[in-house]
Amino acid sequence: MTLVIGDITVSLDGFVTGPGADPEHGLGDDGDAIHAWALDSDDPVDRGVLERHAAASGAVVMGRRTFDTVDRGWIDGMGYGAAQDARPPFFVVTSSPPERHRLAATHDFTFVTGGPAAAVERAKAAAGDRDVFVMGGGALVGSCLRDGLLDELRLHVAAEVLGGGTPLLAGVGRHRLTQVAAEVSPVCTHLTYRVQR
Repeated sequence: MTLVIGDITVSLDGFVTGPGADPEHGLGDDGDAIHAWALDSDDPVDRGVLERHAAASGAVVMGRRTFDTVDRGWIDGMGYGAAQDARPPFFVVTSSPPERHRLAATHDFTFVTGGPAAAVERAKAAAGDRDVFVMGGGALVGSCLRDGLLDELRLHVAAEVLGGGTPLLAGVGRHRLTQVAAEVSPVCTHLTYRVQR
Protein backbone atom coordinates (compact mmCIF):
# COMPACT_ATOMS: atom_id res chain seq x y z
CA MET A 1 0.00 0.00 0.00
CA THR A 2 1.31 3.45 -0.90
CA LEU A 3 2.03 5.65 2.11
CA VAL A 4 2.03 9.44 2.07
CA ILE A 5 4.99 10.49 4.19
CA GLY A 6 5.90 13.94 5.40
CA ASP A 7 9.70 13.80 5.34
CA ILE A 8 11.68 16.82 6.50
CA THR A 9 14.78 17.89 8.39
CA VAL A 10 14.29 20.15 11.39
CA SER A 11 16.57 21.81 13.93
CA LEU A 12 16.32 21.03 17.64
CA ASP A 13 14.40 24.28 18.09
CA GLY A 14 11.86 23.39 15.41
CA PHE A 15 13.00 25.28 12.30
CA VAL A 16 13.34 23.87 8.78
CA THR A 17 15.39 26.85 7.54
CA GLY A 18 17.57 29.48 9.13
CA PRO A 19 16.62 33.17 9.20
CA GLY A 20 16.56 34.92 5.82
CA ALA A 21 15.60 31.90 3.72
CA ASP A 22 14.44 32.59 0.16
CA PRO A 23 15.27 31.21 -3.31
CA GLU A 24 18.32 33.48 -3.60
CA HIS A 25 19.66 32.59 -0.13
CA GLY A 26 18.54 28.97 -0.03
CA LEU A 27 17.97 27.73 3.50
CA GLY A 28 18.98 31.07 5.05
CA ASP A 29 21.64 31.85 7.64
CA ASP A 30 23.31 28.56 8.62
CA GLY A 31 20.25 26.66 7.38
CA ASP A 32 22.39 24.24 5.37
CA ALA A 33 23.89 23.01 8.67
CA ILE A 34 20.78 21.02 9.52
CA HIS A 35 21.25 18.95 6.36
CA ALA A 36 24.77 17.77 7.24
CA TRP A 37 23.34 14.29 7.85
CA ALA A 38 22.21 14.09 4.21
CA LEU A 39 25.01 16.00 2.49
CA ASP A 40 28.19 15.36 4.47
CA SER A 41 27.77 12.44 6.87
CA ASP A 42 29.39 9.10 6.18
CA ASP A 43 27.70 7.53 9.20
CA PRO A 44 26.00 4.23 8.28
CA VAL A 45 22.75 5.26 10.00
CA ASP A 46 22.45 8.44 7.90
CA ARG A 47 23.49 6.63 4.70
CA GLY A 48 20.96 3.88 5.35
CA VAL A 49 18.10 6.34 5.90
CA LEU A 50 18.91 8.14 2.63
CA GLU A 51 19.23 4.91 0.67
CA ARG A 52 15.92 3.51 1.96
CA HIS A 53 14.00 6.74 1.35
CA ALA A 54 15.39 7.18 -2.16
CA ALA A 55 14.56 3.55 -3.04
CA ALA A 56 11.01 3.84 -1.65
CA SER A 57 10.16 7.13 -3.38
CA GLY A 58 7.57 6.60 -6.08
CA ALA A 59 6.74 10.32 -6.23
CA VAL A 60 7.70 13.48 -4.35
CA VAL A 61 5.57 16.51 -3.50
CA MET A 62 7.09 19.91 -2.73
CA GLY A 63 5.97 23.50 -2.35
CA ARG A 64 6.83 26.27 -4.77
CA ARG A 65 9.45 27.93 -2.52
CA THR A 66 11.17 24.59 -2.06
CA PHE A 67 11.07 24.05 -5.82
CA ASP A 68 12.63 27.48 -6.45
CA THR A 69 15.44 26.64 -4.02
CA VAL A 70 15.93 23.19 -5.58
CA ASP A 71 15.95 24.58 -9.11
CA ARG A 72 18.71 27.01 -8.13
CA GLY A 73 20.67 24.67 -5.88
CA TRP A 74 20.64 21.09 -7.11
CA ILE A 75 23.80 20.30 -9.03
CA ASP A 76 24.47 17.39 -11.39
CA GLY A 77 24.03 14.12 -9.53
CA MET A 78 21.46 15.48 -7.07
CA GLY A 79 17.84 14.54 -6.70
CA TYR A 80 15.59 13.34 -3.92
CA GLY A 81 17.85 11.83 -1.28
CA ALA A 82 20.71 14.26 -2.08
CA ALA A 83 23.55 12.30 -3.68
CA GLN A 84 21.28 9.23 -3.89
CA ASP A 85 19.86 11.22 -6.83
CA ALA A 86 16.44 9.57 -6.89
CA ARG A 87 14.42 11.01 -9.75
CA PRO A 88 10.81 9.98 -9.29
CA PRO A 89 8.15 12.32 -10.65
CA PHE A 90 8.00 15.55 -8.64
CA PHE A 91 4.73 17.41 -8.04
CA VAL A 92 5.01 21.08 -7.12
CA VAL A 93 2.15 22.83 -5.28
CA THR A 94 1.91 26.34 -6.70
CA SER A 95 -0.53 29.04 -7.69
CA SER A 96 1.62 30.09 -10.65
CA PRO A 97 3.75 27.57 -12.59
CA PRO A 98 7.06 28.93 -13.88
CA GLU A 99 7.41 29.55 -17.60
CA ARG A 100 10.69 27.59 -17.60
CA HIS A 101 13.12 26.08 -15.12
CA ARG A 102 16.72 24.93 -15.09
CA LEU A 103 16.09 21.26 -14.21
CA ALA A 104 13.50 20.66 -16.96
CA ALA A 105 15.83 18.45 -19.02
CA THR A 106 16.86 16.16 -16.14
CA HIS A 107 13.96 15.96 -13.67
CA ASP A 108 10.23 15.33 -14.13
CA PHE A 109 8.36 18.27 -12.52
CA THR A 110 4.58 18.70 -12.72
CA PHE A 111 3.11 21.95 -11.38
CA VAL A 112 -0.22 21.48 -9.59
CA THR A 113 -2.42 24.51 -9.02
CA GLY A 114 -5.25 22.74 -7.18
CA GLY A 115 -3.61 22.72 -3.74
CA PRO A 116 -1.83 20.09 -1.60
CA ALA A 117 -4.61 17.48 -1.75
CA ALA A 118 -4.64 17.57 -5.56
CA ALA A 119 -0.84 17.26 -5.69
CA VAL A 120 -0.87 14.32 -3.27
CA GLU A 121 -3.57 12.53 -5.31
CA ARG A 122 -1.59 12.98 -8.52
CA ALA A 123 1.57 11.79 -6.77
CA LYS A 124 -0.23 8.70 -5.44
CA ALA A 125 -1.41 7.86 -8.94
CA ALA A 126 2.17 8.17 -10.24
CA ALA A 127 3.89 6.31 -7.37
CA GLY A 128 2.75 2.81 -8.29
CA ASP A 129 3.47 0.49 -5.36
CA ARG A 130 6.04 2.83 -3.82
CA ASP A 131 5.52 5.73 -1.42
CA VAL A 132 4.80 9.44 -1.80
CA PHE A 133 7.19 11.73 0.07
CA VAL A 134 6.17 15.30 0.93
CA MET A 135 9.64 16.84 1.22
CA GLY A 136 8.81 20.39 2.16
CA GLY A 137 8.86 23.11 2.86
CA GLY A 138 7.66 23.35 6.37
CA ALA A 139 4.36 25.04 5.50
CA LEU A 140 3.46 22.27 3.03
CA VAL A 141 4.32 19.43 5.42
CA GLY A 142 2.36 21.21 8.17
CA SER A 143 -0.69 21.77 5.96
CA CYS A 144 -0.65 18.14 4.83
CA LEU A 145 -0.63 17.04 8.48
CA ARG A 146 -3.37 19.55 9.34
CA ASP A 147 -5.57 18.36 6.46
CA GLY A 148 -5.20 14.64 7.18
CA LEU A 149 -3.16 13.85 4.07
CA LEU A 150 -0.20 12.15 5.82
CA ASP A 151 0.08 8.52 6.90
CA GLU A 152 3.50 9.08 8.47
CA LEU A 153 5.68 11.96 9.58
CA ARG A 154 9.43 11.40 9.40
CA LEU A 155 11.54 14.02 11.12
CA HIS A 156 15.31 14.21 10.80
CA VAL A 157 16.19 16.17 13.92
CA ALA A 158 19.57 17.79 13.40
CA ALA A 159 21.90 18.49 16.30
CA GLU A 160 21.66 22.23 15.61
CA VAL A 161 19.86 25.14 17.24
CA LEU A 162 19.15 27.79 14.59
CA GLY A 163 17.49 30.38 16.83
CA GLY A 164 15.00 31.41 14.13
CA GLY A 165 13.82 30.72 10.61
CA THR A 166 10.84 28.86 9.19
CA PRO A 167 8.95 26.89 11.88
CA LEU A 168 7.76 23.41 10.99
CA LEU A 169 4.40 22.87 12.65
CA ALA A 170 3.05 26.35 13.35
CA GLY A 171 -0.74 26.46 13.27
CA VAL A 172 -1.41 22.81 12.41
CA GLY A 173 -3.61 22.13 15.43
CA ARG A 174 -3.77 19.06 17.65
CA HIS A 175 -2.69 15.69 16.26
CA ARG A 176 -1.91 12.36 17.87
CA LEU A 177 1.13 10.48 16.56
CA THR A 178 2.64 7.12 17.46
CA GLN A 179 6.41 6.79 17.28
CA VAL A 180 7.31 3.66 15.33
CA ALA A 181 11.06 4.08 14.76
CA ALA A 182 14.07 6.03 15.98
CA GLU A 183 17.59 5.86 14.52
CA VAL A 184 20.45 7.91 15.89
CA SER A 185 23.72 9.11 14.35
CA PRO A 186 26.19 11.60 15.83
CA VAL A 187 24.58 14.47 13.86
CA CYS A 188 20.91 13.53 13.55
CA THR A 189 18.05 11.60 15.15
CA HIS A 190 15.70 10.09 12.56
CA LEU A 191 12.17 9.72 13.95
CA THR A 192 9.21 8.04 12.28
CA TYR A 193 5.66 8.65 13.53
CA ARG A 194 2.43 7.06 12.38
CA VAL A 195 -0.33 9.65 12.12
CA GLN A 196 -3.40 8.57 14.08
CA ARG A 197 -6.74 9.08 12.29
